[in-house]
Amino acid sequence: METGQGDEVVVVGGGVIGLTTALVLAGRGRRVRVWTREPAERTTSAVAGALWWPYRIEPAARARAWALRSLDVYEEWAARPEETGVRMTEGVLGETGLDEVRAWTAGRLPGLRAATAGEYGGSGLWARLPLVDMTVHLPWLRARLAAAGGVVEERTVSALAEVRAPVVVNCTGLGARTLVPDPSVRPVRGQLVVVENPGIRTWLVSTAASGEMAYFLPQPGGLVLGGTAEEDAWSAEPDPAVAEAIVERCAALRPEIAGARVLAHRVGLRPARDAVRLEREVQPNGRVLVHHYGHGGAGVTVAWGCAEEAAGLVEG
Repeated sequence: METGQGDEVVVVGGGVIGLTTALVLAGRGRRVRVWTREPAERTTSAVAGALWWPYRIEPAARARAWALRSLDVYEEWAARPEETGVRMTEGVLGETGLDEVRAWTAGRLPGLRAATAGEYGGSGLWARLPLVDMTVHLPWLRARLAAAGGVVEERTVSALAEVRAPVVVNCTGLGARTLVPDPSVRPVRGQLVVVENPGIRTWLVSTAASGEMAYFLPQPGGLVLGGTAEEDAWSAEPDPAVAEAIVERCAALRPEIAGARVLAHRVGLRPARDAVRLEREVQPNGRVLVHHYGHGGAGVTVAWGCAEEAAGLVEG
């Protein structure tokens, strides 16, 4: 156990939420250490398809504000995609209405329009959105944090009481289920297949009447195919039958995907909760504990706006 003094903050959790929160705090002059059980490249964030889009989580009004603030940041970072991993990329949101998204984004996406029949076989929306290459973005966040004086330490925390700092920010995602403990946090399992890109430059997100998802996202390292959303499923091992079904669903949308060489299989457990927990708790010993978890699959979408609010709670 360690004792922190003064303006020190320990952020527990090294995924996109933890790193972004730490970066905001460091930018506000706090001495920040991130304690993470595993490096960012092995967190759930590293598995994310990482398309910014109107992802519905609760509390809805705050989530909308977090997402739009994050959009501001990603649009700026997209000017340096090789450095930041963020690119503005065009594609289709299937089964999505124009008025619905316009209302949600408050006119922030001027290129929105109904998709043509040639672009999508059903009702869909053509949009230009941030698409993040997490293999570049997570190391970049970590490097920016280091440049701001922050430190990332690989260490396992079995109880928040172990973190003897005056301010602790709990960004442990699914780990909060046992660490807090908060049994309302549950996994939503997502499985992806990465294939050699056969020349696809735009992304597509589609949802069948049965609720099954199919999406493909062109990333520099390959075409990312998805996906699944299995509630309360804990297995981190790829299921070959599920992978085959993912490829089939995506190939039904773009036939050239059927023959693409498989490069990798990925599984991530999204930290779902009925509502994001973002609140400040002052403990009897005077320590400030800020809980910041439960973002489900929306971590990339809300990361920056949510981190700024968390930093505000740290500052009281």
